[in-house]
Amino acid sequence: MSVIQVQRKPLSLAERTYIPQILSGMKTTMKHIVAKPVTVNYPEERPEIPPGYRGVPTLVRDPHGREKCVSCQLCEFVCPPKAIRITPGEIPADSPNAHVEKGPKEFEINMLRCIYCGLCQEVCPEEAIWLQNVYSSSGYTRAEMVNNKQKLYELGGTLPDTHLKWDKKKAAAEKH
Repeated sequence: MSVIQVQRKPLSLAERTYIPQILSGMKTTMKHIVAKPVTVNYPEERPEIPPGYRGVPTLVRDPHGREKCVSCQLCEFVCPPKAIRITPGEIPADSPNAHVEKGPKEFEINMLRCIYCGLCQEVCPEEAIWLQNVYSSSGYTRAEMVNNKQKLYELGGTLPDTHLKWDKKKAAAEKH
């Protein structure tokens, strides 16, 4: 096996002083100094959320302040990581919402398990679960990462509802 000796080309004066490389680096630095920043000062500045973003799942109330969830448990069954746990409860007969089938006694979403797939929102027949634009949830313990019913309603709030299914049912029952 023969070895071929390769002769190195001698460096020019500019290459020996590294001036072209330094100027190239300075050009790149100056270009980024005047360019628009690509980062934000989080949490003081919030990034713009793109349409269709799926954030934290929450429970919402109808415009009259009634719980929209009727404890059908479809979201619990369809949830791939089993992050949702519902305990159905009865609505008292003397309640103003007695015409509604059921209500959740307990409703929990484990945010450590949730994969933000949105299947719970898609399957909900009452449109009671909405994925909000909240993207940062934090806690010091595992228990703090389980959103209970009260916290889910605080995050969700009230959304406009054009169906008013239960109001129509109540009005029909009062006619007869």
